[in-house]
Amino acid sequence: MKNFFLRSGIVLCVLFSLLYISKYSYLLKGIQTIYLSGHTTAFLEDYNRFSNDTVNTSNTTQPWPFHKSYNKYPTPEDLEDYHKNQRTVAYLIIKNDSILYEKYYDGFDKDTRSNSFSVVKSMVTAMLGIALKEGTIKSLDQKVIEFIPELKGPYASSVTVGDLSSMASGQKWGEAYYNPFSVTSAAYFVNSLDTLILNQPIHKKPGQTFHYQSGTTQLLGMVIKRATGKKLSDYLSEKLWKSMGAEHPALWQLDSDESGMEKAFCCLASNARDFARFGKLFKNNGQWDGQQLLDSSFVALALKPRFQESPEYGYGWWLDNYKDRKVYMMRGHLGQYVLVVPDEDLIVVRLGHLKDKKSTLRGKSTGGDPFTNDIYVYLDAGLEMIKNVTKN
Repeated sequence: MKNFFLRSGIVLCVLFSLLYISKYSYLLKGIQTIYLSGHTTAFLEDYNRFSNDTVNTSNTTQPWPFHKSYNKYPTPEDLEDYHKNQRTVAYLIIKNDSILYEKYYDGFDKDTRSNSFSVVKSMVTAMLGIALKEGTIKSLDQKVIEFIPELKGPYASSVTVGDLSSMASGQKWGEAYYNPFSVTSAAYFVNSLDTLILNQPIHKKPGQTFHYQSGTTQLLGMVIKRATGKKLSDYLSEKLWKSMGAEHPALWQLDSDESGMEKAFCCLASNARDFARFGKLFKNNGQWDGQQLLDSSFVALALKPRFQESPEYGYGWWLDNYKDRKVYMMRGHLGQYVLVVPDEDLIVVRLGHLKDKKSTLRGKSTGGDPFTNDIYVYLDAGLEMIKNVTKN
């Protein structure tokens, strides 16, 4: 038995040594932060295992007002069962910019941080809108190579800032969350995101079709950082987080302590109430408390499909029509959602550990993940609740 453990230890040491000197050395960090904790992919509380930069609030926060019918109408039992099965941690319904209903699960509450995952992609596009408004980025047609001259690939000189925001970059990338050897997994664990991203060339003609790629948003984050001369966390704090009166500081995961580049494609940890602020900002055409934070024309453009054959995506936002209503969404891994129905002045936020694996044909994406059925379960509950408010 002693010899067995000795041999096993030697084998493990050899394997880890080989892994350390291979191109997959980032997996050592993955094993330490994710896989040894029993998870097969990133999870809601994993920000505690990485370095983070703080997105600070102002001294004057703006708590959400409560609707006159706040938590007056309970959700149906079958929805509660669904929340349990999908391991929801937060469910929030906002009507007329007031909290109508909220409930938290699994030890979470209104102040608990959780990982946004790709919800942050819509925030990065909002930051792009600020940079356009202030002129540090001239237009959506400005070439990326003007900010990142070391960009590689046969079409590196052609890709524009707008191509990045609309997921039409032509970048070489494989979007796979559960494969530890994929470039998406590597992006989660490497110590230099900039190096990884610059090794993914623009190998197809950009601006032609929608194709969802996390690396494309990371490249957009690099552009914003170089254009503004500020860290993304500081820029988000200064231009949006403070202006929108966020109640709590957020944490944005970094690639390492040394280079400190934010994971722009994911990983801003905050809470349901503060995530919802971005839904309100875009619902209200870029205006917040009488201040025009984003140009209304930019908001309108972001919320329209760029490509006719891909009506599900605009610039940084997912788009749909449901029950004759326009819907736009911030979506993240494992079912993090900010769902906006502007005609109903409705925002629905759901955060949790799992999402429905079933997709609906009517919401199938041509260039990325399909819209899963859980989105419509949460939307229906919100729409049904505001019917009760209208009746009474």
